[in-house]
Amino acid sequence: MNAAVFLTAAVVSVPVFKRLKLGSVLGYLAAGAVIGPFGAGFISDAQRVLHFAEFGVVLLLFIIGLELKPSRLWSLRRDIFGLGLSQVMVTGAILSGIGWLLGLALSTALVVGFGLALSSTAFALQILEEKGELNSSHGNTAFAILLFQDMAIVPLLALVAVLGPSTPSADPLWLDIVKVVGVIAAILVIGKYLLNPALRFIAKTKASEIFTAAALLLVVVAALMVSAVGMSMALGAFLAGVLLADSEFRHQLETDIEPFRGLLLGLFFIAVGMSVDWSLVLHNWLTVLGVVLGLVFVKALLIYPLCRLFGSPDRDAQRVAVTLSQGGEFAFVLFSAAVLGGVMDRELSNLLIPAVTLSMASTPLLGAVHEAALKALAREHTGDLIDASEADPRKVIVVGFGRVGQVVAQIMKAASYEVTAIDFDPKRIRIARDFGNKVYFGDVTRPDLLKTAGAEHAEVIFICVDDPEASTRAIRYIRDRFPNIAIIARASDRTHVLDLMDCDVTAYVRETFESSVLLGVAGLRRLGTEELMIDHLIAEFRHRDEERLHIQKQQGILAGMDRMSAPYDLSGD
Repeated sequence: MNAAVFLTAAVVSVPVFKRLKLGSVLGYLAAGAVIGPFGAGFISDAQRVLHFAEFGVVLLLFIIGLELKPSRLWSLRRDIFGLGLSQVMVTGAILSGIGWLLGLALSTALVVGFGLALSSTAFALQILEEKGELNSSHGNTAFAILLFQDMAIVPLLALVAVLGPSTPSADPLWLDIVKVVGVIAAILVIGKYLLNPALRFIAKTKASEIFTAAALLLVVVAALMVSAVGMSMALGAFLAGVLLADSEFRHQLETDIEPFRGLLLGLFFIAVGMSVDWSLVLHNWLTVLGVVLGLVFVKALLIYPLCRLFGSPDRDAQRVAVTLSQGGEFAFVLFSAAVLGGVMDRELSNLLIPAVTLSMASTPLLGAVHEAALKALAREHTGDLIDASEADPRKVIVVGFGRVGQVVAQIMKAASYEVTAIDFDPKRIRIARDFGNKVYFGDVTRPDLLKTAGAEHAEVIFICVDDPEASTRAIRYIRDRFPNIAIIARASDRTHVLDLMDCDVTAYVRETFESSVLLGVAGLRRLGTEELMIDHLIAEFRHRDEERLHIQKQQGILAGMDRMSAPYDLSGD
């Protein structure tokens, strides 16, 4: 029953908010507000749902980790440990000072200030992902700050324990540090030496459901290991993702995890909307409104100059400031721990939690207003807002890395294109990687893998697999989802060519045709035929056979066809 309520609320509200260009996040929040205990009351236990749905954030960080190669993560170290640390310390100190000036006890003000200094990883990354800006320059900066914030929750929880009146620690601080370092070292060792061999073993079974189960198990184990020493589960999943970012299984893992991530993250946003006590907000609306406006304004005002100080361009700094101006889900954890530890009154916590939630809800609106302002400014000053660093490299995807796919990939690399190659044979992938090729594991019979591999950003997709049915299914999916992309396919025979023509493929080549033509040309030359005559004969042969193909397509005559002739001439001769 509860599942039906959640699904109905999401299916009704999210399309409406997307249609209004307000984003899916606000749609989920609105759905939660309606069905929650403070709305229609269909679901009574919001906290239980929120606790379960937090696994969606864990899966999100795992997928983000898959996109970040260790070398790229190392390149962000200045933003993570410089800008991220500065943002938490400066924002936390100033918000704590404001709370102390407003009459809070110093210990309470510290918890409130540093709790509100943290932004929502789930909200910010979801907004960036929906806009396609996750890998942009400002997306990288925002992610670096969020990553440090996720790490900061550990010392902040320790701060709550220190500030509490009677919360003696079971273990000394040095032992806690040793545990944390030990768990991280264990994840690094396991990820480097055991994960890829284990995934290769599972991939050889060719049981897709077991590979999906293994992907989920990997995330759960990494999250639980880190959680056992008091750190964020999302951080453990992120580390596991980073360790697999260079793996040939990266795209398949991302494809398998994506449906669970989407559902659980949506459920998380619904649970956040359910947790708002609207009667409390209405009775204290001036206080809550003041906290929301003050929080968003102060954080944006502080993040912008910090980003500029660390070298971000003006536009990037503005976008990061708007994206991270809200409070975060870790504030709920910190404030709950502070109430249990006697550092904060429950009444104050009950006012701050809806204020944090409403600040999250304000983020998509602020982002839309800011983007509208940037576009208006761009119309007045054409070219002032262009940032060449955000331009994506030209990209092609090669599906199938056998003899045909390898040649195609080499030619594209020689032309300076970024090539993403996908194959389903672990042995072939290992051999290809030994020769310096970057090939990812993936089952082409699951076309959603192509979306994960970046089909929406590719200029051309080459379908080089030797399975006609799988090839046709993949092409139909691509053409349906990405109607403007160029698709060049390997065709096995005339029947397959007719299927490809129905799929509106851009171009096709039957696998033995060109070599057969060259054999014929070599024979004519050996027999002394003039070059002009050879060119004329071959051109006429291609033309007539192409005409036969179109006639056969119209008449549906498939029986008795020669399986070795009549290509589509890519050269235009």
